[in-house]
Amino acid sequence: MTQAKEGDTISMHYSGSLPDGTQFDSSEGRAPLEFTLGSGMIIPGLDSAIAGMEVGDKKTVTVAPDDAYGAHDPNRVQAVPRDQFPDDLPTEPGTQLQMQTPDGQAVPVMVADATETEVTLDANHPLAGKDLTFAVEIVAIKAA
Repeated sequence: MTQAKEGDTISMHYSGSLPDGTQFDSSEGRAPLEFTLGSGMIIPGLDSAIAGMEVGDKKTVTVAPDDAYGAHDPNRVQAVPRDQFPDDLPTEPGTQLQMQTPDGQAVPVMVADATETEVTLDANHPLAGKDLTFAVEIVAIKAA
């Protein structure tokens, strides 16, 4: 059988969960995820775990933050005075927003906290700083 190697197109079913068992993503009920192994289309830790697998192989792998979305960076969390925050934007914690840098680049942020005087925004990836567990099954491999 063909083993998955860099450059191959991989189709796989997967589910991703946090250490407490909370599922954050899954291909269940959808088409398999298709990506090119080694291209950076998926997180590095999962990419390297899939190398060498064959069609029909199943594996559960835990990926540390350094091989996923990185450590949570406190420098990417910023409190904005409420009077400088647009009135028409929602401020409930967990709300996803998009801010713009001075050079016009869009940056996704999440409302981490909101008080009467300030809104705290977090520009870290929502899964930054977390160990991620993936259950994967290789469905197809198209050789490079």
